[in-house]
Amino acid sequence: MRSPLRAWLAVVAVAVGTFSVVTTEMLPVGLLTSIGSALGVSDGTAGLAMTVPGLVAAFAAPLLTVTVGRFNRRLVLCGLMGLLAVANLLSALAPGFAVLLFARVLVGVSIGGVWSIAGGLAVRLVPERSVGHATTLIFSGIAVASVLGVPIGTLIGDLVHWRIAFAAFAALSLAVAAAMAVTLPPLPTAGTIRLREVPGLFRNVRLRTGLITTLLLVTGHFGAYTYVRPVLEDVAGVGAGLISTLLLVYGVAGIAGNFLAGTTAHRDPRRTLMVIFTLLAAAELLIPVAGSTTAGAAVLLLVWGLAYGGVSVTCQTWVLHAAPDAREAASALFVGVFNVAIALGALLGGRAADGIAVPSVMWFGGGLVVLALATMALFGSRGTVPASGRTGASSGQGATSSHVDQALR
Repeated sequence: MRSPLRAWLAVVAVAVGTFSVVTTEMLPVGLLTSIGSALGVSDGTAGLAMTVPGLVAAFAAPLLTVTVGRFNRRLVLCGLMGLLAVANLLSALAPGFAVLLFARVLVGVSIGGVWSIAGGLAVRLVPERSVGHATTLIFSGIAVASVLGVPIGTLIGDLVHWRIAFAAFAALSLAVAAAMAVTLPPLPTAGTIRLREVPGLFRNVRLRTGLITTLLLVTGHFGAYTYVRPVLEDVAGVGAGLISTLLLVYGVAGIAGNFLAGTTAHRDPRRTLMVIFTLLAAAELLIPVAGSTTAGAAVLLLVWGLAYGGVSVTCQTWVLHAAPDAREAASALFVGVFNVAIALGALLGGRAADGIAVPSVMWFGGGLVVLALATMALFGSRGTVPASGRTGASSGQGATSSHVDQALR
Protein backbone atom coordinates (compact mmCIF):
# COMPACT_ATOMS: atom_id res chain seq x y z
CA MET A 1 0.00 0.00 0.00
CA ARG A 2 1.46 3.33 -1.09
CA SER A 3 1.30 6.19 1.39
CA PRO A 4 -0.96 9.14 0.50
CA LEU A 5 2.04 11.47 0.71
CA ARG A 6 4.03 9.48 -1.84
CA ALA A 7 1.00 9.26 -4.13
CA TRP A 8 0.56 13.03 -4.14
CA LEU A 9 4.30 13.56 -4.55
CA ALA A 10 3.99 11.44 -7.71
CA VAL A 11 1.15 13.64 -8.95
CA VAL A 12 3.22 16.75 -8.27
CA ALA A 13 6.20 15.21 -10.12
CA VAL A 14 4.03 14.58 -13.18
CA ALA A 15 2.61 18.12 -12.98
CA VAL A 16 6.11 19.61 -12.84
CA GLY A 17 7.02 17.36 -15.76
CA THR A 18 4.21 18.80 -17.89
CA PHE A 19 5.28 22.28 -16.79
CA SER A 20 8.85 21.53 -17.88
CA VAL A 21 8.03 20.26 -21.36
CA VAL A 22 5.55 23.02 -22.21
CA THR A 23 7.81 25.75 -20.82
CA THR A 24 10.73 24.37 -22.83
CA GLU A 25 8.59 24.42 -25.96
CA MET A 26 7.74 28.09 -25.49
CA LEU A 27 11.08 29.23 -24.07
CA PRO A 28 12.24 30.89 -27.34
CA VAL A 29 9.31 33.35 -27.27
CA GLY A 30 10.86 35.73 -24.75
CA LEU A 31 14.41 35.02 -25.98
CA LEU A 32 13.74 35.37 -29.71
CA THR A 33 15.67 38.59 -30.28
CA SER A 34 18.67 37.36 -28.27
CA ILE A 35 18.75 33.98 -30.02
CA GLY A 36 18.49 35.52 -33.48
CA SER A 37 21.23 38.04 -32.74
CA ALA A 38 23.61 35.47 -31.25
CA LEU A 39 23.12 32.89 -34.02
CA GLY A 40 22.93 35.34 -36.92
CA VAL A 41 19.31 34.84 -38.08
CA SER A 42 16.27 37.11 -38.40
CA ASP A 43 13.39 37.18 -35.93
CA GLY A 44 11.22 35.29 -38.42
CA THR A 45 13.83 32.58 -38.92
CA ALA A 46 14.46 32.33 -35.19
CA GLY A 47 10.74 31.61 -34.85
CA LEU A 48 11.42 28.19 -36.40
CA ALA A 49 12.64 27.24 -32.92
CA MET A 50 8.93 27.31 -32.04
CA THR A 51 7.69 25.77 -35.29
CA VAL A 52 9.88 22.65 -35.26
CA PRO A 53 9.00 21.20 -31.83
CA GLY A 54 5.33 21.95 -32.42
CA LEU A 55 5.27 19.96 -35.67
CA VAL A 56 7.26 17.08 -34.18
CA ALA A 57 5.05 16.95 -31.08
CA ALA A 58 1.93 16.89 -33.25
CA PHE A 59 3.05 13.64 -34.87
CA ALA A 60 4.76 12.24 -31.80
CA ALA A 61 1.67 12.50 -29.58
CA PRO A 62 -0.56 9.92 -31.34
CA LEU A 63 2.37 7.77 -32.48
CA LEU A 64 3.92 7.54 -29.02
CA THR A 65 0.51 6.95 -27.45
CA VAL A 66 0.20 3.89 -29.69
CA THR A 67 3.83 2.75 -29.45
CA VAL A 68 4.38 2.95 -25.69
CA GLY A 69 1.11 1.23 -24.85
CA ARG A 70 3.03 -1.96 -23.97
CA PHE A 71 5.73 -0.27 -21.89
CA ASN A 72 5.85 0.69 -18.24
CA ARG A 73 4.76 4.32 -18.13
CA ARG A 74 7.17 5.19 -15.30
CA LEU A 75 10.14 4.19 -17.46
CA VAL A 76 8.72 6.00 -20.49
CA LEU A 77 8.15 9.23 -18.59
CA CYS A 78 11.60 9.12 -17.00
CA GLY A 79 13.15 8.48 -20.41
CA LEU A 80 11.26 11.35 -22.01
CA MET A 81 12.31 13.75 -19.24
CA GLY A 82 15.91 12.62 -19.72
CA LEU A 83 15.56 13.32 -23.44
CA LEU A 84 14.22 16.79 -22.61
CA ALA A 85 17.28 17.45 -20.42
CA VAL A 86 19.59 16.47 -23.29
CA ALA A 87 17.67 18.70 -25.70
CA ASN A 88 17.86 21.71 -23.39
CA LEU A 89 21.55 21.21 -22.74
CA LEU A 90 22.20 20.92 -26.48
CA SER A 91 20.24 24.15 -27.02
CA ALA A 92 22.34 25.91 -24.39
CA LEU A 93 25.55 24.80 -26.09
CA ALA A 94 24.40 25.19 -29.72
CA PRO A 95 27.17 26.78 -31.82
CA GLY A 96 24.76 27.54 -34.67
CA PHE A 97 21.07 27.67 -35.55
CA ALA A 98 21.05 24.23 -37.21
CA VAL A 99 22.18 22.56 -33.99
CA LEU A 100 19.52 24.47 -32.06
CA LEU A 101 16.83 23.24 -34.46
CA PHE A 102 18.01 19.63 -34.02
CA ALA A 103 17.72 20.07 -30.26
CA ARG A 104 14.19 21.39 -30.76
CA VAL A 105 13.28 18.21 -32.67
CA LEU A 106 14.14 16.25 -29.52
CA VAL A 107 12.04 18.69 -27.51
CA GLY A 108 9.08 17.92 -29.78
CA VAL A 109 9.37 14.17 -29.17
CA SER A 110 9.39 14.73 -25.42
CA ILE A 111 6.44 17.11 -25.50
CA GLY A 112 4.25 14.77 -27.53
CA GLY A 113 4.98 11.81 -25.26
CA VAL A 114 4.77 13.46 -21.85
CA TRP A 115 1.65 15.52 -22.56
CA SER A 116 -0.26 12.55 -24.00
CA ILE A 117 0.66 10.09 -21.25
CA ALA A 118 0.37 12.36 -18.22
CA GLY A 119 -3.32 13.17 -18.52
CA GLY A 120 -4.53 9.63 -17.83
CA LEU A 121 -2.26 8.81 -14.90
CA ALA A 122 -4.24 10.28 -12.00
CA VAL A 123 -6.56 7.29 -11.70
CA ARG A 124 -3.51 5.05 -11.14
CA LEU A 125 -1.79 7.28 -8.60
CA VAL A 126 -4.40 8.35 -6.05
CA PRO A 127 -7.58 6.93 -4.45
CA GLU A 128 -10.82 7.12 -6.41
CA ARG A 129 -12.18 10.06 -4.42
CA SER A 130 -9.10 12.17 -5.32
CA VAL A 131 -8.86 11.43 -9.04
CA GLY A 132 -10.58 14.67 -10.10
CA HIS A 133 -8.29 16.87 -8.02
CA ALA A 134 -5.18 14.98 -9.13
CA THR A 135 -6.15 15.27 -12.80
CA THR A 136 -6.67 19.02 -12.38
CA LEU A 137 -3.26 19.34 -10.71
CA ILE A 138 -1.52 17.43 -13.52
CA PHE A 139 -3.10 19.64 -16.18
CA SER A 140 -2.27 22.74 -14.16
CA GLY A 141 1.36 22.11 -15.09
CA ILE A 142 0.42 22.77 -18.72
CA ALA A 143 -1.68 25.81 -17.87
CA VAL A 144 0.93 27.42 -15.63
CA ALA A 145 3.65 26.74 -18.21
CA SER A 146 1.57 28.40 -20.89
CA VAL A 147 1.35 31.64 -18.96
CA LEU A 148 4.34 31.70 -16.60
CA GLY A 149 7.08 29.73 -18.36
CA VAL A 150 7.94 32.43 -20.88
CA PRO A 151 8.36 35.21 -18.29
CA ILE A 152 10.63 32.96 -16.19
CA GLY A 153 12.82 32.12 -19.18
CA THR A 154 12.87 35.74 -20.32
CA LEU A 155 13.88 36.94 -16.86
CA ILE A 156 16.76 34.45 -16.72
CA GLY A 157 17.83 35.45 -20.21
CA ASP A 158 17.74 39.16 -19.36
CA LEU A 159 19.54 38.79 -16.04
CA VAL A 160 22.21 36.36 -17.23
CA HIS A 161 22.09 34.94 -20.80
CA TRP A 162 19.62 33.12 -23.02
CA ARG A 163 21.84 30.00 -22.96
CA ILE A 164 21.59 29.91 -19.17
CA ALA A 165 17.80 29.81 -19.46
CA PHE A 166 18.04 26.58 -21.48
CA ALA A 167 20.66 25.17 -19.10
CA ALA A 168 18.41 25.91 -16.12
CA PHE A 169 15.56 23.93 -17.66
CA ALA A 170 17.95 21.10 -18.48
CA ALA A 171 18.70 20.87 -14.76
CA LEU A 172 14.99 21.02 -13.92
CA SER A 173 14.25 18.21 -16.40
CA LEU A 174 16.87 15.98 -14.79
CA ALA A 175 15.46 16.72 -11.34
CA VAL A 176 11.94 15.83 -12.53
CA ALA A 177 13.18 12.56 -14.08
CA ALA A 178 14.75 11.64 -10.73
CA ALA A 179 11.58 12.60 -8.84
CA MET A 180 9.45 10.47 -11.17
CA ALA A 181 11.79 7.51 -10.74
CA VAL A 182 11.45 7.75 -6.95
CA THR A 183 7.76 8.61 -6.53
CA LEU A 184 5.94 6.89 -9.40
CA PRO A 185 4.88 3.27 -8.87
CA PRO A 186 5.38 0.68 -11.63
CA LEU A 187 2.83 1.54 -14.31
CA PRO A 188 2.51 -1.43 -16.68
CA THR A 189 -0.29 -1.37 -19.25
CA ALA A 190 -2.47 -4.27 -20.22
CA GLY A 191 -4.15 -2.65 -23.24
CA THR A 192 -3.08 -0.62 -26.22
CA ILE A 193 -4.54 1.97 -28.56
CA ARG A 194 -4.66 1.04 -32.22
CA LEU A 195 -3.60 3.80 -34.57
CA ARG A 196 -6.42 3.17 -37.01
CA GLU A 197 -8.99 3.94 -34.30
CA VAL A 198 -7.80 7.50 -33.72
CA PRO A 199 -8.96 9.14 -37.02
CA GLY A 200 -12.49 7.75 -36.47
CA LEU A 201 -12.96 10.25 -33.68
CA PHE A 202 -13.23 13.02 -36.28
CA ARG A 203 -16.76 11.75 -36.95
CA ASN A 204 -17.71 13.13 -33.53
CA VAL A 205 -19.17 16.54 -34.46
CA ARG A 206 -18.66 18.07 -31.03
CA LEU A 207 -15.07 16.91 -30.80
CA ARG A 208 -14.38 18.08 -34.36
CA THR A 209 -15.71 21.56 -33.54
CA GLY A 210 -13.48 21.72 -30.48
CA LEU A 211 -10.41 20.67 -32.47
CA ILE A 212 -11.08 23.19 -35.27
CA THR A 213 -11.57 26.09 -32.87
CA THR A 214 -8.47 25.02 -30.94
CA LEU A 215 -6.48 25.03 -34.18
CA LEU A 216 -7.67 28.54 -35.10
CA LEU A 217 -7.30 29.95 -31.60
CA VAL A 218 -3.85 28.59 -30.82
CA THR A 219 -2.52 29.40 -34.30
CA GLY A 220 -3.72 32.96 -33.85
CA HIS A 221 -2.31 33.21 -30.36
CA PHE A 222 1.16 31.94 -31.20
CA GLY A 223 1.23 33.75 -34.54
CA ALA A 224 1.16 36.93 -32.47
CA TYR A 225 2.68 35.90 -29.14
CA THR A 226 5.82 34.32 -30.59
CA TYR A 227 6.80 37.80 -31.79
CA VAL A 228 5.45 39.79 -28.86
CA ARG A 229 8.93 40.95 -27.83
CA PRO A 230 9.82 42.64 -31.17
CA VAL A 231 6.26 44.03 -31.34
CA LEU A 232 6.59 45.63 -27.90
CA GLU A 233 9.97 47.04 -28.88
CA ASP A 234 8.76 48.41 -32.24
CA VAL A 235 5.22 49.56 -31.42
CA ALA A 236 5.47 50.72 -27.81
CA GLY A 237 9.20 51.39 -27.69
CA VAL A 238 9.55 49.19 -24.61
CA GLY A 239 13.15 48.71 -23.48
CA ALA A 240 14.70 45.27 -23.05
CA GLY A 241 14.78 45.60 -19.28
CA LEU A 242 10.99 46.10 -19.10
CA ILE A 243 10.02 43.25 -21.46
CA SER A 244 10.39 40.57 -18.77
CA THR A 245 8.29 42.64 -16.35
CA LEU A 246 5.46 43.01 -18.86
CA LEU A 247 5.58 39.30 -19.66
CA LEU A 248 5.47 38.57 -15.95
CA VAL A 249 2.30 40.70 -15.71
CA TYR A 250 0.93 38.63 -18.57
CA GLY A 251 1.86 35.43 -16.72
CA VAL A 252 0.27 36.43 -13.41
CA ALA A 253 -2.91 37.43 -15.25
CA GLY A 254 -2.84 34.09 -17.03
CA ILE A 255 -2.72 32.11 -13.79
CA ALA A 256 -5.72 34.08 -12.56
CA GLY A 257 -7.46 33.37 -15.86
CA ASN A 258 -6.76 29.65 -15.48
CA PHE A 259 -8.58 29.50 -12.15
CA LEU A 260 -11.40 31.77 -13.29
CA ALA A 261 -12.02 29.67 -16.39
CA GLY A 262 -11.76 26.49 -14.34
CA THR A 263 -14.71 27.56 -12.22
CA THR A 264 -16.98 27.96 -15.26
CA ALA A 265 -15.55 25.66 -17.94
CA HIS A 266 -16.92 22.44 -16.42
CA ARG A 267 -20.44 23.90 -16.25
CA ASP A 268 -20.51 25.64 -19.64
CA PRO A 269 -17.34 25.24 -21.74
CA ARG A 270 -18.94 26.82 -24.82
CA ARG A 271 -19.80 30.08 -23.09
CA THR A 272 -16.40 30.18 -21.40
CA LEU A 273 -14.66 29.71 -24.76
CA MET A 274 -16.75 32.48 -26.34
CA VAL A 275 -15.62 34.91 -23.64
CA ILE A 276 -11.98 33.79 -24.03
CA PHE A 277 -12.10 34.20 -27.82
CA THR A 278 -13.61 37.70 -27.54
CA LEU A 279 -11.00 38.94 -25.07
CA LEU A 280 -8.11 37.42 -27.01
CA ALA A 281 -9.23 38.89 -30.33
CA ALA A 282 -9.70 42.32 -28.78
CA ALA A 283 -6.29 42.32 -27.08
CA GLU A 284 -4.37 41.23 -30.19
CA LEU A 285 -6.17 43.52 -32.63
CA LEU A 286 -5.85 46.57 -30.37
CA ILE A 287 -2.11 46.33 -29.65
CA PRO A 288 -1.06 47.99 -32.95
CA VAL A 289 -3.66 50.73 -32.31
CA ALA A 290 -3.76 51.30 -28.55
CA GLY A 291 -0.49 49.68 -27.54
CA SER A 292 1.79 52.48 -28.66
CA THR A 293 2.54 53.42 -25.06
CA THR A 294 3.98 51.25 -22.30
CA ALA A 295 0.82 51.68 -20.22
CA GLY A 296 -1.46 50.75 -23.11
CA ALA A 297 0.64 47.71 -23.99
CA ALA A 298 0.64 46.61 -20.33
CA VAL A 299 -3.16 46.78 -20.07
CA LEU A 300 -3.64 44.82 -23.29
CA LEU A 301 -1.09 42.20 -22.23
CA LEU A 302 -2.96 41.83 -18.94
CA VAL A 303 -6.23 41.18 -20.81
CA TRP A 304 -4.43 38.84 -23.20
CA GLY A 305 -2.92 36.83 -20.35
CA LEU A 306 -6.21 36.68 -18.45
CA ALA A 307 -7.94 35.26 -21.52
CA TYR A 308 -5.26 32.83 -22.69
CA GLY A 309 -4.79 31.48 -19.16
CA GLY A 310 -8.15 29.74 -19.47
CA VAL A 311 -7.50 28.16 -22.88
CA SER A 312 -5.88 24.87 -21.81
CA VAL A 313 -8.34 23.94 -19.09
CA THR A 314 -11.39 24.96 -21.13
CA CYS A 315 -10.36 23.30 -24.40
CA GLN A 316 -9.33 20.14 -22.53
CA THR A 317 -12.70 20.11 -20.73
CA TRP A 318 -14.49 20.42 -24.08
CA VAL A 319 -12.53 17.42 -25.40
CA LEU A 320 -13.26 15.30 -22.30
CA HIS A 321 -16.97 16.11 -22.54
CA ALA A 322 -17.07 15.46 -26.30
CA ALA A 323 -15.45 12.01 -26.13
CA PRO A 324 -16.06 10.58 -22.64
CA ASP A 325 -15.51 6.99 -23.82
CA ALA A 326 -12.29 7.62 -25.72
CA ARG A 327 -10.43 10.06 -23.54
CA GLU A 328 -6.87 8.92 -24.20
CA ALA A 329 -7.26 8.83 -27.98
CA ALA A 330 -9.13 12.15 -27.99
CA SER A 331 -6.45 13.71 -25.80
CA ALA A 332 -3.77 12.50 -28.24
CA LEU A 333 -5.66 14.23 -31.07
CA PHE A 334 -5.99 17.36 -28.96
CA VAL A 335 -2.26 17.40 -28.23
CA GLY A 336 -1.53 16.90 -31.92
CA VAL A 337 -3.82 19.72 -33.04
CA PHE A 338 -2.58 22.04 -30.29
CA ASN A 339 1.04 21.56 -31.32
CA VAL A 340 0.33 21.84 -35.05
CA ALA A 341 -1.29 25.16 -34.20
CA ILE A 342 1.77 26.29 -32.23
CA ALA A 343 3.97 25.41 -35.20
CA LEU A 344 1.67 27.07 -37.75
CA GLY A 345 1.36 30.19 -35.63
CA ALA A 346 5.10 30.59 -35.22
CA LEU A 347 5.73 29.85 -38.92
CA LEU A 348 3.02 32.06 -40.42
CA GLY A 349 3.65 34.82 -37.92
CA GLY A 350 7.31 34.74 -38.91
CA ARG A 351 6.44 35.11 -42.56
CA ALA A 352 4.23 38.09 -41.73
CA ALA A 353 6.93 39.66 -39.56
CA ASP A 354 9.62 39.27 -42.23
CA GLY A 355 7.47 39.85 -45.32
CA ILE A 356 5.21 42.69 -44.18
CA ALA A 357 6.09 44.27 -40.83
CA VAL A 358 6.47 43.07 -37.26
CA PRO A 359 3.18 44.64 -36.01
CA SER A 360 1.26 42.74 -38.74
CA VAL A 361 1.48 39.58 -36.64
CA MET A 362 -1.15 41.07 -34.35
CA TRP A 363 -3.62 41.54 -37.21
CA PHE A 364 -2.91 37.99 -38.37
CA GLY A 365 -3.35 36.47 -34.93
CA GLY A 366 -6.42 38.48 -34.01
CA GLY A 367 -8.10 37.60 -37.31
CA LEU A 368 -7.73 33.88 -36.68
CA VAL A 369 -9.15 34.22 -33.18
CA VAL A 370 -12.17 36.02 -34.68
CA LEU A 371 -12.63 33.01 -36.99
CA ALA A 372 -12.47 30.70 -33.96
CA LEU A 373 -15.16 32.81 -32.27
CA ALA A 374 -17.40 32.63 -35.35
CA THR A 375 -16.91 28.85 -35.63
CA MET A 376 -17.85 28.29 -32.00
CA ALA A 377 -20.86 30.60 -32.29
CA LEU A 378 -22.16 28.78 -35.40
CA PHE A 379 -21.30 25.15 -34.66
CA GLY A 380 -20.52 24.89 -30.95
CA SER A 381 -24.03 23.87 -29.94
CA ARG A 382 -24.26 21.08 -32.53
CA GLY A 383 -23.54 17.43 -31.99
CA THR A 384 -24.12 15.23 -28.99
CA VAL A 385 -21.77 13.53 -26.62
CA PRO A 386 -21.58 9.83 -27.57
CA ALA A 387 -23.02 7.55 -24.93
CA SER A 388 -21.17 4.46 -26.05
CA GLY A 389 -18.63 3.22 -28.53
CA ARG A 390 -15.50 3.26 -26.47
CA THR A 391 -12.48 3.67 -28.73
CA GLY A 392 -8.86 3.09 -28.07
CA ALA A 393 -8.85 3.25 -24.27
CA SER A 394 -5.85 1.81 -22.60
CA SER A 395 -5.74 -0.06 -19.36
CA GLY A 396 -7.36 1.98 -16.64
CA GLN A 397 -8.93 4.35 -19.11
CA GLY A 398 -12.48 3.18 -18.50
CA ALA A 399 -12.07 3.96 -14.84
CA THR A 400 -10.64 7.32 -15.73
CA SER A 401 -13.73 8.11 -17.78
CA SER A 402 -16.18 7.60 -14.96
CA HIS A 403 -14.04 9.32 -12.33
CA VAL A 404 -13.20 12.35 -14.42
CA ASP A 405 -16.83 12.64 -15.56
CA GLN A 406 -17.77 13.02 -11.92
CA ALA A 407 -15.03 15.58 -11.39
CA LEU A 408 -16.10 17.61 -14.41
CA ARG A 409 -19.75 17.83 -13.44
